[in-house]
Amino acid sequence: MFKAELSDPNILKTSFDAISSIVDEVQIQTDSEGIRLDALDRSHITYVHLELKSKLFDEFVCDEPEKINIDTDELVKILKRSKSDDRVLMSLDEGNFIITFEGEAKRTFKIRLIDLEYEETSPPELEYPTNFEVPFSLLKDSMQDVDIFSDKISLMVDVDKFKVAAVGEFGDAEIEYLHGEKIDTEAKSVFSLEKIREMLKADKFSDVAIIKLGNDMPLNLKLKMISDDGELSFLLAPRIESED
Repeated sequence: MFKAELSDPNILKTSFDAISSIVDEVQIQTDSEGIRLDALDRSHITYVHLELKSKLFDEFVCDEPEKINIDTDELVKILKRSKSDDRVLMSLDEGNFIITFEGEAKRTFKIRLIDLEYEETSPPELEYPTNFEVPFSLLKDSMQDVDIFSDKISLMVDVDKFKVAAVGEFGDAEIEYLHGEKIDTEAKSVFSLEKIREMLKADKFSDVAIIKLGNDMPLNLKLKMISDDGELSFLLAPRIESED
């Protein structure tokens, strides 16, 4: 038996809004400790990890581990029908993932589970020279700023500042943020702006983004709840620029 009840629908809505932009189908795994998923997009550019611990939920029952194979677009369509003051109930029944919103009215949706050839994935173990935090809102605004000029961006960090920059045919933009962290080196990588914007759809998950950055290394971006009961993290491959 699997049953989970959550008082804040935005946690699921914001998570899967980002996830559905990256992967079409996922396997959600549940056990007594909570819910988690790990997925890699078809182009092998972006890896995503979601973990929601059982104590985050108002009620969580999982008698034995379950694997919920689901189409993320269909799931997001339903989650977007939730209202901010709804309670969300999730369960399984005869090949269906059942989501019920309880608020002014009780609304129940069933999503058919799908056949999915799931391969267990895990991110590579990487040692990063830098690790720092930036406000999520600043990161999202920075992406909109550089989007004016280019579809690729440079993320840089040194002992004082975190910088976001883009150079285009008609101009360039640079955003600087004093991070206040103990960083004793410099790091820079170039990424697809579109791919980062997909991740940043999860704008209600956390107020802070934890970033790990290295020279021509994948971007490690983690969103973590203050309560430490939930984590949404991404690993994005860099764009290696040819030296012409």
